[in-house]
Formats: sequence, C-alpha cells, structure tokens
Amino acid sequence: MLVNAIRPSAAMSRLSSEGAFEVLARARELEAQGRHIIHLEIGEPDFDTPEHIKRAGMAAIETNHTHYTPSAGIAPLRETIAAHASRFRGISPPFGPGEVVVSPGLKPLIWNVLSALVDPGDEVVFADPAYPAYASCTSYLQAKPVPVPLLERTGFRLDLDELAAKMTDRTRVLILNSPHNPTGGVLTRADLETIAELAQRHDVTIVSDEIYSRNVYGSEFFSIAALPGMRERTVVLDGFSKAYAMTGWRLGYGIMPAHIARAVALMGQNTYSCTASFVQQAGITALDGPDAAVQAMVEEFRRRRDTIVAGLNAIPRIRCATPDGAFYVFPNVSGITPDDRRLGSYLLEEANVAALAGTYFGSAGRGYLRMSYANSLDQIRTALDRMRAALANFSD
Repeated sequence: MLVNAIRPSAAMSRLSSEGAFEVLARARELEAQGRHIIHLEIGEPDFDTPEHIKRAGMAAIETNHTHYTPSAGIAPLRETIAAHASRFRGISPPFGPGEVVVSPGLKPLIWNVLSALVDPGDEVVFADPAYPAYASCTSYLQAKPVPVPLLERTGFRLDLDELAAKMTDRTRVLILNSPHNPTGGVLTRADLETIAELAQRHDVTIVSDEIYSRNVYGSEFFSIAALPGMRERTVVLDGFSKAYAMTGWRLGYGIMPAHIARAVALMGQNTYSCTASFVQQAGITALDGPDAAVQAMVEEFRRRRDTIVAGLNAIPRIRCATPDGAFYVFPNVSGITPDDRRLGSYLLEEANVAALAGTYFGSAGRGYLRMSYANSLDQIRTALDRMRAALANFSD
C-alpha cells in the first residue's frame, strides 16, 4: 500500500502560513471547550457592515446581479473606484476605469500584481515586520525577499538610509504598507518624497498597500501615487474590508497603469474568473453613499487605541508606542521574554487572550506582540485585566 503517493510540488515549500489563522484555529478549539476567548489576533472590524451597503447587496441579488462579470470588474464599479480614489488621494488628472482591477479580496491582487511584475531572481523590498503575504508570494515566485527592519525608536517608519542601502540594480519592486500592519506606523509625506526619489533613481515599481488608508489618527492620509512622477510607477492596493467592515464580502481593488491592469486582469481570469456581481454592486453604494458610519468607526477605533495603549503601558515590563494608523498595537514584551511565540501561546492558554507573536510577521518582530483593537472597549479592558493577572505568574 502506497503512503503519501501524491506529493506536493517543490514550490509549496516556498509558501508560509499566516499566523493569525493558526492562532484563530486554536482559539476556536478552546471556545468549543467552553472557554471565553477574547480575540485580539484577527484584523477584522467587529462592527456590522453599514445598513445601506447591506441593502444594496440584497437588492442586487433580487435584481439578478448573480452572473459572470468581466475579470477586471464591472464598469460602473471601476468608474466609481477611479473617481473616488482620485478625490481621496488628490490625483489629477483623475484615474480612469481602465486603470482599475477589482478582485475578491485584496490578497489575490497582491499575488496577481507581484506575479505580473516579478521574475525569478528579481529583488522585492519590503518592511520587516510585514503582512506575511508579501514574503510568501515573493518566495513562491522565486524572487528574492529583501526585508528592511522597522525600529520602534523611529516610530516603526522605514529607515530611509537603510532602505537606500538595500536598493540594487536587481530591485524590481518596493512594497509599501502605510498605515502599517502589524505596527500601526504611518509614513510621512517627507518619507514618501525620499522613497519616490529612490524609486525613480533605481527604476523601481512601488506597490503601495493602502488598505488602512481610512484608519489614520494623526495627519491626513497621503499616497505616494500623488507625488510627481509616481503615478506611472505605482500600483495602489485598497479595498472595502477594513473601512466598511466588509471582510466577508471579499472585495478589493488595485489601481495601476492600464497595461499592467490588463496583465493583472488576465491573471484573475486564469484564477478566480471574476468577483461576485452583487458584491460589486454593494461596493458602488459603499463609495457613493454616506460616509458617517466610516467616520464613526474611526473615532471608536481611536478611543480603543488610547485605552489599550494606556492599559498595556500600565503592565510591568511592557512598553507600547501609540500607533498613528490601522487598528493594531505592537507592544514590546522583550522585558518579559524575547520568545514572543511562547508568550503569545501562554496568554491564549492561561489568560484566554488571543494575540499574535511579532515573529509571525518577520524576524524583526521578535520580542513584540501584535494585538488588534478591533474589539469592544469592554473586551479590551477585560483582556488587559486577564493579561496583568496571568503575566504575574509567567516565568521565562
């Protein structure tokens, strides 16, 4: 009898898993045993999708928007995205619908954009720590990941001198993520101006993941695509999950030069075919409809951020910077232990608090935890109490 007769490809060894879903799976196991777990591991707003968006989705189903669509997305949504993104980012002349590709969630676009841009041996530069899909996709494509460590002392913004030192004649793509997952750091306009100069000097394409663009708590959001000479060498990635609490709807989009958009749409045609038609109709309503619900969510996130930062800093041997964007804190727990994975596991098993080890996002995350404050203030306060009690008994 043959055992393991079907073997995975060698390429599968170049893929990495996403820690958030591993921790979530264990948390669900504990919940099935009757334990009350506070979820701070998943980057998912706990708010309901705004009512007018839900109504638009249901109406679209009732009017039979349930069939195939073009792989790049329906024309009305691409037109709406182009107009909205141009206004929001201050782009002139405005984007056109031929520069927009819609996808079922943003992650497929990360993969399809990099697949359309990168050849084996090319270098892809990104921050460390970073959203795990960047490194996973780069490695799968047999390109070379080039991480640039983020430092707490610089507000988790890129060290521009170190970034410049990492750029070579093999650098093909620089991935930016601002506001940043997992640290909540936000690049300034001055940062982006320097990065733009580097990109132009080295003929590098920028892939700018701006999924948290509505979650900024200090200055206004600014996109590198708005800088002179950058529109034509930037791919902007965004979506509906974070801003509109639409994670389960799976709706993302990219804005890029039209010839790259055609290549990325072809990748979509060969993988997911198209995005659900009724979901795209709801996306039009999200962008064109009232914005009050989004603004209310952002203000509530600000209150939660302030509560969790103060609470973490009150726990002995934890230091937590105040993030300027997204909805994560990245507390330094190296005063307790450098083994962030062991500490994360301990908090889940002993305190019933699910958080992520910083090293799930890269080696520079060692000694940190990522905690999402996309949960209620009551739950956050309870989690802090549980952590304080459990950590009093933790031994390294």
